[in-house]
Amino acid sequence: MTEPAVPPAPSAPDDDGLPGSLWTRMKADPQYAPEHLALEAVRRLGPEAQRWAQRLREEEPGISADAMAQQAAKRFLNHARLSGAVSGATGLPGAVVDVGVLAWTQARMVLHIAAAYGADPTSPERATDLLVLQKVHKAAEAARLALGVAAGRERANRLFAGSADRPLSGVMVKLGVKLAQMAGVRAAKRMFAKVVPGAGMLLGTWANSAATKDLTRRARELYGAGRQDS
Repeated sequence: MTEPAVPPAPSAPDDDGLPGSLWTRMKADPQYAPEHLALEAVRRLGPEAQRWAQRLREEEPGISADAMAQQAAKRFLNHARLSGAVSGATGLPGAVVDVGVLAWTQARMVLHIAAAYGADPTSPERATDLLVLQKVHKAAEAARLALGVAAGRERANRLFAGSADRPLSGVMVKLGVKLAQMAGVRAAKRMFAKVVPGAGMLLGTWANSAATKDLTRRARELYGAGRQDS
């Protein structure tokens, strides 16, 4: 498709990566890191995706949903390929930041694809979709249950309980594993490769474009199949 001269492009990932408050919650509660990320993505990125879709439809009244989804997928795939260079850090902390940024970018892409096909990207149900599409949970019901637990822990302000007693390295490993699972299996392998001294130079822009492409396909199948619920 030929893009307009000045397309209303989805915004790139924030310079600072994920919101600091989200990192804090995920480090305090790494077991539910994907759920916290999905909830925050819908809160923060859903309105952005909604505005993008509305603006694009106004500027190009005849544009199809497929063309909009293709545009979003292309842009965020490019962002995903570069996400491994975001942190500039080495070792385990840098690896965890990298997979976190990749998972955040993938979530942003999914929400834009949802908006392209008419699904409300600000609906809480999109968090469920994210967890199923990113293969954190196999079924929507399990995803909803986990989201409810994560949201409850957040509201109850119990996220920091006991966190100071856990070794930071153990927390980071657990957090990295959960985020890598969300971003894709190959991303997990690359994350741990980055921890090995000297391996980082071999990775380049390591972000898992294959996993992101596969996620794009699943998202377009889900939202393009006439499922435009709120």
